[in-house]
Amino acid sequence: MPLLRNSLLPSNDSIVSDVSSLHEMTLSNGITTTDKSSTSLIEKTGYQDSVYLNAANIFQSIHKEKPQDKLLVKYGNGPFPLAVDFKDERCQRLSYELAFNALKYQDVLENILIDSGVYPIQAVPDELTSLVVVMLYDLQDRKFEPRQNIDDEDEPIAEVQEVECSLYSFKTKLAAALARCRIKHDALSIDCILPDTIRKQEQRASALPLFAWVNTLKVSLDEVHSALQKEGFTRVESLSKFDGCTYCLDTHCEDLLIFPSTVKEHLLTLELFVDHKLLLQDKSRSLTVHSAKSLLNMDDDILIAHVGSGLTVAHMSVLTNQETAKVFVCGVKSATKEAELKNLFTQMECKNIELLREDFTSIEPTDHKLQKVKVILLLPRCSGLGVSNPIEFILNEHEDAELLRDISEGSVAVDKLNILAQQQLKELTRAMQFGKVQAVVYCTCSIYPEENEAVVNKALTSGAEGGKAQPYRLCPPVLPLCCKSEINTSAENFFKLELSDISNGCFIAVLARERDPSETVSVKDVLARAAAKGLLEGIDLAKPSKREEKKKKKQKITLTKAASKEAAIQSRIQEFLDREMKPNKTDSDSSVSNVIASTSQKTINHTTSDSMQLKKTAKPLSNSSLPVMLKNTPTSSSVQKVFERQRTVRKPKSEEKLMVLKPVEIVLPPGRHF
Repeated sequence: MPLLRNSLLPSNDSIVSDVSSLHEMTLSNGITTTDKSSTSLIEKTGYQDSVYLNAANIFQSIHKEKPQDKLLVKYGNGPFPLAVDFKDERCQRLSYELAFNALKYQDVLENILIDSGVYPIQAVPDELTSLVVVMLYDLQDRKFEPRQNIDDEDEPIAEVQEVECSLYSFKTKLAAALARCRIKHDALSIDCILPDTIRKQEQRASALPLFAWVNTLKVSLDEVHSALQKEGFTRVESLSKFDGCTYCLDTHCEDLLIFPSTVKEHLLTLELFVDHKLLLQDKSRSLTVHSAKSLLNMDDDILIAHVGSGLTVAHMSVLTNQETAKVFVCGVKSATKEAELKNLFTQMECKNIELLREDFTSIEPTDHKLQKVKVILLLPRCSGLGVSNPIEFILNEHEDAELLRDISEGSVAVDKLNILAQQQLKELTRAMQFGKVQAVVYCTCSIYPEENEAVVNKALTSGAEGGKAQPYRLCPPVLPLCCKSEINTSAENFFKLELSDISNGCFIAVLARERDPSETVSVKDVLARAAAKGLLEGIDLAKPSKREEKKKKKQKITLTKAASKEAAIQSRIQEFLDREMKPNKTDSDSSVSNVIASTSQKTINHTTSDSMQLKKTAKPLSNSSLPVMLKNTPTSSSVQKVFERQRTVRKPKSEEKLMVLKPVEIVLPPGRHF
């Protein structure tokens, strides 16, 4: 059943009259509809019918509601009655772009419909007014020219065809209404009617560079550099050097590359992106993942509270140990979503991800699966006013389309902001209730303190961790600080990335549990944290350092030298005594030899155990087993001197040389037996 009747079409006389009046107005004001700005050099040919219908469906859910006394155009109370599935990612992006543009110019488009007399269209129900508005925006963007080069494979949609026919038949009246609107606002183009905040947001979105992280499970950073060079890309030092096919490394994350926005279409055709070796994602997500990584030990698990698009989960998996650590993610409720994520993770070779159906706030902290979880990554839903390119953010992170309405207005309603802050606080305090967890990473893309500092401070003072558990405290940022603003905010133990022409804004807070003094930290954990922070780059943790090896080797050599030196000395003493005592082979010989051997053995043992310590000079030898005459004769002092010299030689000096012993004469009483 057609939506429009032919009786609604204007007569030829009215069209001619309207065209004449339009030319008179534009010429008298120095404005012509044929003038082309730099932004209009790209030829606009229109969209497929399915794109218009999907854009109308999105617009219906996010259009600005107005008070009854200011209501000019009615959109109905229910959802859009017609909807079709997106054919592909390109059609999805085009639908969101068209809906967002119609939203930004909603007031202007409604005024054009009223001023031209086209609205209300009797045969079009209020629920389909959204389709009229999005198609009117596209019609004026094409300078009221008909659609061209429409895909023949796209199945025509009757409602779209009828609305298009009606609008095109009223194109002269609509163009005249648009011209009057521009004159009223003294605007050279419709873009100039927008508020300054929206125009600046559009400029930032068009120039915002692209961020891509490296999937190191499939390719190394050096291999990426080589592949990009073969594709004609040149590595430069910073964003200021960008010129065509160039790129540079990010200053915060070592696995993050930055590209100019102009090369996006080229990038997506490269094998690196097709094979999931490089992945485009907003920088705020990479910052969050690296913050969590620096808090993990080698075998720790991590829990991600919201699944998003799955790219954040995959990035976290890439940075963890695939064999010993697990990445849990909450809120995967549908079988379709689960299959989609598993397919993505398989293509990226991520093997340590476990999907949970429960919402984060519904999971019990005592769940046995989560007892190895030491870090929780919390990315709650937020206002998102720190984002310059909301469409990319919505598509990549699966955020709510209502973000478009807030950004188009440049602010968030107080009631909505309070609701968001309450939910964020609920999730953060829930994370603090997990007894085994040692740290929580909290991140938003909001510019409002109510969603950032206020939520964190309330959570810290809530006592959510319980009376017996160690309390949480704010940790300093674990990311490199690369500019003055980051250093200033770090004084409050927060990390903030300001909204600018080179990045979206984000807020990161790291809450760490105070360590129990009774607990000990293993060397393995300390090394893991140091490695996560990049402090052990180039050092193999499985082997001792060269310094330690050198020290141990030196100690071993010193001990060996000392022992061998003492053994040589004792050997020479024994040899000398044997030689001197050889002519008189009596029982006393053996007695003296036994005494000397016993004393020498004691000396060797004592020297070996304490070779690194300085010894005092030993007392003169006294032993009851020696002959009385030997003890009392002056010649016996010679033997004592030998032992005294032996003790003195034991002092370990680096400059010590081998002492040459002088022969000593020992006189024994002849023919006496003991």
